[in-house]
This record gives sequence, structure tokens and C-alpha cells, in this order.
Amino acid sequence: MRLAVVVLLAAVSAPAQYDILIRNARVIDGTGNPWFHASVAVKDGRIAAIGRLEGATAARVIDAAGRVVTPGFIDVHTHVEGAIEKVPRADNFLLDGVTTIVTGNCGGSVQNVAGWFARLEELGVGVNVASLVGHNTVRRQVMGTENRRATAGELARMKELVHAAMQQGAVGFSTGLIYIPGAYAPTEEVVELAKSAAAYGGVYASHMRDEGAQILEAIHEAARVGEQAGMPVQISHFKIDTPRIWGFSEKSIQLVEEYRRRGVDVVVDQYPYDHSSTNLGITLPAWALAGGADALRERLSNPETRSRIAAEMEQRLKDLGHPDYSYATVAYYEKDHSWEGKNIAEITRLRGLEPSLANQIETIFHILLNGGAQMIYHSMSDIDIERILRYPNTAIASDGGVRVFGEGMPHPRSYGTNARVLAEYVRKRGVLTLEDAIRRMTSLPARTFGFRDRGLVREGFAADLLVFDPARVQDKATYTQPHQYSEGFDYVLVNGVVMVDNGKLAEARGGRILRHRPEPLLP
Repeated sequence: MRLAVVVLLAAVSAPAQYDILIRNARVIDGTGNPWFHASVAVKDGRIAAIGRLEGATAARVIDAAGRVVTPGFIDVHTHVEGAIEKVPRADNFLLDGVTTIVTGNCGGSVQNVAGWFARLEELGVGVNVASLVGHNTVRRQVMGTENRRATAGELARMKELVHAAMQQGAVGFSTGLIYIPGAYAPTEEVVELAKSAAAYGGVYASHMRDEGAQILEAIHEAARVGEQAGMPVQISHFKIDTPRIWGFSEKSIQLVEEYRRRGVDVVVDQYPYDHSSTNLGITLPAWALAGGADALRERLSNPETRSRIAAEMEQRLKDLGHPDYSYATVAYYEKDHSWEGKNIAEITRLRGLEPSLANQIETIFHILLNGGAQMIYHSMSDIDIERILRYPNTAIASDGGVRVFGEGMPHPRSYGTNARVLAEYVRKRGVLTLEDAIRRMTSLPARTFGFRDRGLVREGFAADLLVFDPARVQDKATYTQPHQYSEGFDYVLVNGVVMVDNGKLAEARGGRILRHRPEPLLP
């Protein structure tokens, strides 16, 4: 009798084996393979065991009740600088199932990677954060926004800045070759700077020079940069953004495959929407933006130059296949928030003008001379979206940012990208299987960016995990009402910390800074 009591007391006082035990789950492990029944145990921020685990004990038990357990989603194309400092928990990403983000895309990053990482660690973040070093940022530091080739000394200085960022933990080098000043850089400059990142095993992530009529030339350039620098290539937000050639994705995908067959590791990412989002300045010819805001103001004050800019804008509209600028909607305009959610034609009317093309161009000049605006452009077709989504080497990425809830009229992709893929393209349309969709959100981006212990439900890997019912996941954000969180992600764990608990955000900070290797690779 005494022995039985001792054994009972020992059992009661024994510490739990695990921190968290997720029981009765259908595990989709991120490989693309079919789901399987299992329980998943977490200890010290890592996946400790996967299997039946009968008799296992834990400080916290979550009954999945037949819901799926997957790796947390990895969003490799975000822009969070300046916003994650305001919302360090990154609420909109967590409620869309995202546990890791890569920022510094499209050639734009922070200048001091180490300092920014230290600041985020001080704040505490809700998701894991990695960063690229941006070409536009580096070029602007050295050359400003001048429209010319770099001198040998300037190129050497830019290479030093890329090396420094990689030593501070950047995961690669990004370009935004439609933006200023990257648009002024020749391919040779991009290759040389990419080599500086390749020396550390970095990735080349490119917003290409063109995503429409010249897309094949742009793909050639992006792939050759990776080929010559000896590094993987991630082509950002792969799309056809020109109505005149909608359907051309068949040829653009074919070209990517040709480079893959010759040994260049090219993959792409995509957001599942037919609207894009970027600044208003891209509607102007690149030469008009050289030298910054003061130089643009001077050019527009010259009647001859102003007419030349307007004429080139009209010609570009024809080349794109748009009749006017009604396809362009203001998402954020600091000078007049009442214009947010309205297109350029509508704003032209609000200014008391007839919405002729000439007057719409004058409205664009007015906005740019008053600080510019963030825009949403209706520029893509469903046929290209579906074809690109079916391509096996397409990862899912939002091209979104951390959002202050209720501020501005942002693209809904910041809130609903992953839920939209699962609800619209898996559940409703059947474009992807659930297992393959999860692979595109997890192991595919993890492989590309070298996150060796994330992206899979595997013992020893970081416990970035989701628990959800695929039948209930739904994106809610729309273009007219973008500030709506996705629904259906019941539990979100980041490094073993429960960040979403039964559908509600938790007051926790489980995220970490994911620094790349600090030492260059051996030659």
C-alpha cells in the first residue's frame, strides 16, 4: 500500500515531458506528400516528437480534433520596414498563418541591417524576420538618384555595403529595376553586386525591369544575374501586368523552365490577386524622376518638358492596353485621405475637371508634387494568375506589409494572401491540392532562402506550427474594405510560443531575427 502511494505521488509530481502537445491531428508536413494522422509534441521551441505519442504528457495540450497541423507559412516577399516597429506583433500576418517573413524586397531595405535587427529584438516581434539588402538602397547611399553608370570607385563602395549587410545577417540581395535609382543601373552592375551576396550563400530576389511586353528580356536578365553570380534566383510577384498581352504567362513560365533545365536555380513567387500595388511614380518615364522631388518639380515647371513627359505617359498607356488611368486607385495619400479608395479619373472630377486623359495626367502630376501616393492598379488577368499558380516552382508571397488596422486603403493581400489561396484556389476552384498549396507556403520558400530548420513538420525543426480546419479558412479583406483579418487559423505557434490561441491573438512575442551565416563561403 505504501509503495502504491509513493508511485502515485511520483507520477503526480513528475514534470511534463513536453511544453505543448497537439493531439488528434492530420499532419500536412510541408513536403507535398499526403496528410497522416499523428500527434506533435513541442519542447524548448522545437518539434520534439511526431507520432501516436500515447501516454505523453505536456504543460499544455491542444486537441486538434481532426484539424490539420502544418508548418507555419513563410512569406518571402514583404515590405515591413517602418511599420513593424508600430505593430511588432505583426497581427495581420499571424492571423493569415504567417510565422516567417522576408523583407528588404524590390531593391529597398534598411541601410543598417545590424542596427535594425537589434531594434526589433529590443521591441520583441511576433513573427520571424529575415531581410535582404536592397540595390536601390545601396545605390542611393553612394550615388543618390543620378541617371548614369557608376564609376569604378562607386561600384566598389556599393559592393562594400552589400558585403557589410551580408555580414550583418542579410539573406541575399534584392533589386527593383523599375524603380529609381535601380532603373538606371546596367546589368553588369547588378551582377557585380549580386556576387557580393553570393559569396555568403545569399539569394538574388528580383523585381524585374518589366512584367509585361518585355517580360522575356527581363527574365533573361534576372536568370543570367543568378547564373553569372552563382546563386539562386527568386523572381518576385511573377505576373503579366499588361492587358494587351494577357495570357502570355505560358511563354514566361516556359522560359523559367529553360533556365532551370540548364542548371540555374530559378523559382518565382506570386500573390493571388488581379490588382498590384506600388507607388504612383511608376506611371512616369524613369528619366523624369532622376534627381528626386526637386528635380521633378523643375522638369514639370518647364512647359516643353512637361509636355514630353505627358506624351510618353500617353504612349505607355497605349502600350499597356489601358484607355486611361481609371485602373489606378489611390491606396494612401497623406495630403488628402478622402481620395483614398478612388481612382485617378474620379479624383480628377473631384478637382473640378473633366476626366479627360490630359486632365488625369495633370492630376497625377499634382499628387506627385504633393508627396506622391501609394496606389493599387488593376493590371492582371485570371488566366495568368491560375497558370502561374499551377506552376510547381511558384511560392506564395503577399508583397504586403505590417498594417496598422484601419489606416489607409491598402491592398487586401497584406491581410488575406494565404487564406485566399486555401479558400479560393484549393477549396473552391481546385487549382491546387491542399498538400501542394502548403508546400508552396512552407518548404519551397524555406529551401530557396536556406531556412534549414523551418518549413517542415519534422523532429528537431523550429516549432513554427499552424492548427486549422481547411473547410473554414477564409480571407475577408477586399479592395473596398481591406482592414479585415483572415479567419480560420485557430492556433499559430512561433518558435513554440502560442501567438494565436483559439483564433485570438495572444500577448506574446515568439518571433526571432533570422540572420544568415556571417562568414563568406570558401572559394
